[in-house]
Amino acid sequence: MSRRTNQRGMVLLTVLWAIALCSALVMATSTTFRSLAGIVGIDRERVQADALLTAGLEAAAGMVAAMRDAPLVARGTTITLSTGSVRVNVSDEGGRIDIGKAPVALLASLFRYVGAEDDDANALAKRIVDLRGPDQQARRPSAALKQPASAAKPDQELAEPDEVEAGPDQPAASAPAPLTDVRQLASIPGMRADWMAAMAPLITVYGSDGVNPLTAPVAVLRALPFVDEARLDTFLEMRRAPLVDPERLGFLLGQAQKYLKAQRRQVVAVDLVAGTVGGYTARAKAFIVLLPDDKQPYRVLAWNPSSPGAGTDSVMRMGAR
Repeated sequence: MSRRTNQRGMVLLTVLWAIALCSALVMATSTTFRSLAGIVGIDRERVQADALLTAGLEAAAGMVAAMRDAPLVARGTTITLSTGSVRVNVSDEGGRIDIGKAPVALLASLFRYVGAEDDDANALAKRIVDLRGPDQQARRPSAALKQPASAAKPDQELAEPDEVEAGPDQPAASAPAPLTDVRQLASIPGMRADWMAAMAPLITVYGSDGVNPLTAPVAVLRALPFVDEARLDTFLEMRRAPLVDPERLGFLLGQAQKYLKAQRRQVVAVDLVAGTVGGYTARAKAFIVLLPDDKQPYRVLAWNPSSPGAGTDSVMRMGAR
């Protein structure tokens, strides 16, 4: 009798262990499926956000194409779709200060505008020129080096680099290495984060040695050497007039007009902010160009995505597609 009771106890114990094991497996499987469902949900939101960004980029290219040769003053719109919405802002890169081509006096004036002292502004401007390549290093502004940096007043202009001709035994200087991203300035010795943040909307690597007066933001114009508010107010009022003459417009800024350069629109900056109905947010900045008689409606020079929700800021450079 005792032996039979022991056998029944063992069987009961085995059954209880089997039930406990099955319960644990069910709970683990349930947790796994919930995690998998969460991952799938996040991936779906990301895909939808990417699609919204792409739709915004297409809309931006359409906006620019519809303007034809009209000056591209910064403008924006919001596009709403079933999966969410995307905010689109376009602006002309020619209206910004090109850190790879701007003269040293303009760069120094830019640094003074964002809060740098004269000596820091002049030193940083020269370091930017040094980054451009060996030929620029050979043409550093000698006049600025002969005097203390603090001797240059805000309204004074730094001497521009003089042309240096190669002698018969001196090889010609190699072509400058282009700056490909404004964020390269962050690595310059002496650069401060607050200056970098203040300059970011004002600078580019897709412009020219001058600023387009028809599309330049007000902050860019204020950063030019020799600009005063009275002249600037008159300039802005005249710029709003239809069929304005760029040369006459530049004349209103006095000595600052030497840093202006009217030109056809080339590279367009597109700022995108997408939000899905599920609450996922993604941002991207693109640089596009629309070429006449091109097989493609537009070409992408750079695509810089950023997903605040994921806390990342990745950069992808691509050739024109």
